[in-house]
Amino acid sequence: MHTEANVENNCVNIIGIIVEECVFSHKVYGEGFYSFKVSVDRLSDNADILPVMVSERLIDKEVLKIGEKVEVLGQLRSYNNYENNRSKLVLTVFARDIHIIEDIGNKNSNQIYLNGFICKQPVYRETPLGREIADILVAVNRAYNKSDYIPCIAWGRNAKFVSKLSVGDNIKVRGRIQSRAYSKKSGEVTEERVAYEVSISKIEFDD
Repeated sequence: MHTEANVENNCVNIIGIIVEECVFSHKVYGEGFYSFKVSVDRLSDNADILPVMVSERLIDKEVLKIGEKVEVLGQLRSYNNYENNRSKLVLTVFARDIHIIEDIGNKNSNQIYLNGFICKQPVYRETPLGREIADILVAVNRAYNKSDYIPCIAWGRNAKFVSKLSVGDNIKVRGRIQSRAYSKKSGEVTEERVAYEVSISKIEFDD
């Protein structure tokens, strides 16, 4: 029951097209895991390119070819990647179920639900055009006393609402996972990077 409760705290459903080759990632207790990327359409003409992690026990990696359409059910998980003595938060969609599909159709192709706790004071700001934004870091409990730390972004009245919340508050959010390209300058070198975050459409606060 404890495991099921944690699954319900973190639910992801994405539908899209594989755009990056499926490659070996790592092995845990004899179980191999593979990673690939999926392009998920937005309502606009843009798309989010999202990383997916899948167990070899769920599906034959040979069918996960570039151009195939897939539906993935799972969780958005985080882990720390240590490079050059620095820690970087890395997000990936961890597949619990995955299917090759024929047609994406008119389905909502990017949905996420999180039930977690604010673990860093929300940062509220306004853009030069007056748009309200708030950045939130949400800790979501996982089995075996682990947690996933998920960056979220709220807009408009939701941004103003979460800006008044505090570290430790329990919130429930619904939205979509988005990828965002940005540039990071280190000395004379500018590196192009991609960040992943949850764009919130609905939010609830539990007193």
